[in-house]
Amino acid sequence: MSGTTQSNANTVYVVDDDAGMLESTQWLLESVGLEVKAYSDGRQFLDAVEGQRPGCVILDIRMPGLGGLNVQEELQKRGLEIPIIFVSGHADVPIVVRAFKSGAFDFIEKPFNEQLLLDSVQQALQAPAEPEPPVRSDADTEALISTLTRRERDVFLPLARGYTSKEIAEQLDVSVKTIDLYRARVMKRLGAERLPDVTGIAIAAGLLNPANLRTGPG
Repeated sequence: MSGTTQSNANTVYVVDDDAGMLESTQWLLESVGLEVKAYSDGRQFLDAVEGQRPGCVILDIRMPGLGGLNVQEELQKRGLEIPIIFVSGHADVPIVVRAFKSGAFDFIEKPFNEQLLLDSVQQALQAPAEPEPPVRSDADTEALISTLTRRERDVFLPLARGYTSKEIAEQLDVSVKTIDLYRARVMKRLGAERLPDVTGIAIAAGLLNPANLRTGPG
């Protein structure tokens, strides 16, 4: 099998049953010089990716037949370590958590900001095949934080200070649901399992003075 595996390290596969979304996503990625292969269902993608090693996959969660989480499971069964960026117009926190626990690289809610998607794709293409376990030295903590996108950093610091999702949503003028999704992404990127871990990371990196923490209920 190893003799037939081909490398497509800069190829982005897009899998979405919405024809309009599939076409617009392909156009966006090709506009910045990326090679894109588009598929309208999960089974089609799995058949095509056999023997390939794409750079990353943009995968819709909800599709007829084989949904995104099922495709993720099938890739794992085949031993294909491919960064997966999930997209969904019907995202909820339990789905996000399940996707991340199964190794998702990112999760973006539709309709997505184009720059947000492009940032995530570029990070996925540069990601090592096997993610390193989180480390806790100051220098490495700063390196972890540097992987956050600008919007993730906007959520990270208030989160570390103890603000609630509702308060952060009001500060950034977005929905609470959106903040919950970003919160899950920030914790995944930083290897944080609990909110106190997020606070500790911010303090270790010198981004937060303990005196600035919230002391009462949100």
